[in-house]
Amino acid sequence: MRKRRLLSIAISLLSLSPAQAQTTIDAAKITCKQFVLLQVASPEHIAIWLSGYYHGKRGSTSIDVEQLKEQAKNVRNYCIYKDKGGTLMEAVEKLMPSGK
Repeated sequence: MRKRRLLSIAISLLSLSPAQAQTTIDAAKITCKQFVLLQVASPEHIAIWLSGYYHGKRGSTSIDVEQLKEQAKNVRNYCIYKDKGGTLMEAVEKLMPSGK
């Protein structure tokens, strides 16, 4: 009987839709350490969001996919070797060229 109940609970948990499991993240609070250790979300997803955020601030609507990959790699390397204690957004701001 107990095994059936545990199996039922496991099936219920597996059947949760992604909408039920969503989490809200404050991007300004993500640390370099969390980014590098994959503790928040996929680095690719975070890099895409950050790119959109900064491009939006600059009024740019074009995306260079190869540049996006390179920027994500540069941010990761910066976080690993230069600033493990800072926030991810601080790292991005230091690495991104200023202006429009």
